[in-house]
Amino acid sequence: MFHHIPKAILDRMRELEETDTRDRQDGTPHLKRLRQIPPETGKTLAFIAASAPKNGAWLEIGTSAGYSTLWLSLAARACGAKIFTFELLPDKAALARETFKKAKVEDVVELKNGDARGHIEDYGEIALGFLDCEKEMYQEVYERLTPHLVPGGLFIVDNAVSHETELASFLTNVENDESIDSIIIPVGKGLLVCRKL
Repeated sequence: MFHHIPKAILDRMRELEETDTRDRQDGTPHLKRLRQIPPETGKTLAFIAASAPKNGAWLEIGTSAGYSTLWLSLAARACGAKIFTFELLPDKAALARETFKKAKVEDVVELKNGDARGHIEDYGEIALGFLDCEKEMYQEVYERLTPHLVPGGLFIVDNAVSHETELASFLTNVENDESIDSIIIPVGKGLLVCRKL
């Protein structure tokens, strides 16, 4: 999965990494910034995603320009899966479309410009979910998505360490949910990894 990453994917990853670095340094407004995961989180995400159950949909909520989706696409190709990724903001969705075209991953990625919360149930059984969007949406997305996880299904959430105070109530609710096991991996901004029992 990591030994032979296609050049088109690597090139687009580098472009997005450079843009993200600039956004964080030049005062780009918060909502306009890419706000993407760092490379080490992407690699961890792909590694974990590759162990998702074979049956069930893969959903990503919060596409931004598609950087995390590129990492997920490596696992999707290895597993024969397809990622349905949701982005609310039209300008970010346009960037993501450009990303998927340039990186040549449109065969394993389908972009949805809209609010995932109204569509999670459309996918029936879910094998993998990745959440990286506005933090006030986390609890609602969790409540809508986790009942649809297949046994052994994975739900991965970013910012579990960097926004620990803001997400304290959410993280406590997850820890107390007896339908899943969960762990926080201190990579990047912190990945909360949940596995359906």
